[in-house]
Amino acid sequence: MHTDTTEPTGALTIRTLAMPADTNPAGDIFGGWVMSQMDIAGAIAAVERAKGRVVTVAVEGMTFIAPVKVGDVLCVYASVERVGTTSITIGLEAWVRRNRLDDRTKVTEARFVYVSLDDSGQKRAIPQS
Repeated sequence: MHTDTTEPTGALTIRTLAMPADTNPAGDIFGGWVMSQMDIAGAIAAVERAKGRVVTVAVEGMTFIAPVKVGDVLCVYASVERVGTTSITIGLEAWVRRNRLDDRTKVTEARFVYVSLDDSGQKRAIPQS
């Protein structure tokens, strides 16, 4: 991951609006809500690459850089970092657009690991390409 970039790394996978119902007592958006959005985006990227069902097995190196505020547009970018026999690691960055303007601020980054499964829930090899 690229901690000190000024532009997002990866493909825009999810864009959603942070709402008041997702806040903690301090008025910031819950970190768990952000993490959930990142997991959804990571799963979308992993399913596309694995060409089938995946499940989340690990979250590595999650770093919260700045708070997300009510009204921010949360944009999650995903990139495939590693493909193993049955697992895939997705690099994720969450950026916000404050007040729905064009300027972006990176708020979170992480790596999520997914495992590819077949229809019966058993590990399945990921196709080479």
